[in-house]
Amino acid sequence: MNPKVSIIMGSTSDWPVMEKAAKQLNDFQIPFEVNALSAHRTPEKVEEFASGAQKRGIKVIIAGAGGAAHLPGVVSAFTSLPVIGVPCRSSISLDGWDSVLSILQMPPGIPVATVGLDAAQNAAILAAQIIATGDEEMAKKVAEFKNGLKKKIIEANEEFSKIKFEFKTN
Repeated sequence: MNPKVSIIMGSTSDWPVMEKAAKQLNDFQIPFEVNALSAHRTPEKVEEFASGAQKRGIKVIIAGAGGAAHLPGVVSAFTSLPVIGVPCRSSISLDGWDSVLSILQMPPGIPVATVGLDAAQNAAILAAQIIATGDEEMAKKVAEFKNGLKKKIIEANEEFSKIKFEFKTN
């Protein structure tokens, strides 16, 4: 089984966030790989990884990083694959805002799709949606997932309707 999605992170300390992407990809049954690559400590490895990802069959790269969060942008500079950036809170971050802005504010020609702070699960869902554009089976799985979200809200409202208060009107 060859990976279709690559999950990378700037530091192993990002794993608790990025693990949510791994779990979601696993639920969608999308083969993936996980690696730590630092734009600052191993820039030559980042270039090698990003330049060769498409040849290895990767379709989407999910890149998580905290602090200055340069990893997603550097990866995007070396590949034509879609890169989804996950800004991560870290011990050196400004409550994560530095990571959000570092990933979000890319120069023209170096796009990075950016999800919310610590939102690795959304990155995996977006990766599945990208893959689904050319894979009917994956499109069905994504549709089932979205229908499941709708059902949860409908069921929650049914439960709320059973809660009684003197001044509750519904």
